[in-house]
Amino acid sequence: MRILVVCGAGASSTFVAQRVRHAAHAEGLDYSAFAGTEQSLPIDLDGADVVLVGPHLAHALERIDRDAAARGTIVVLLPSDIFGDRDGTRTLALVRAATGSPGGSLPAAAADPPDSPD
Repeated sequence: MRILVVCGAGASSTFVAQRVRHAAHAEGLDYSAFAGTEQSLPIDLDGADVVLVGPHLAHALERIDRDAAARGTIVVLLPSDIFGDRDGTRTLALVRAATGSPGGSLPAAAADPPDSPD
């Protein structure tokens, strides 16, 4: 499974992508994760099965969802506290819940809207 993590400039998404990739590999899952930006999204979507959207991009979620749906890609809005997921296991659980993979349960905080859109 290919996981695209999208944020504004690509810095925070790089950390989330690395962490979820390590968590997946630790569980023996053949998942890859890569970072992208809102601007690179039209190109990056073609190579993704799941898109994790940074909470500060909540304002663009409807457009991202529409573009992803045309490609059969699942979109997940990350909770505002996701950057505290130091080992990537919570992020991996979000991916698993969204895809129906075993071991996935959507944490309650994932359904909460971000504290404040940037």
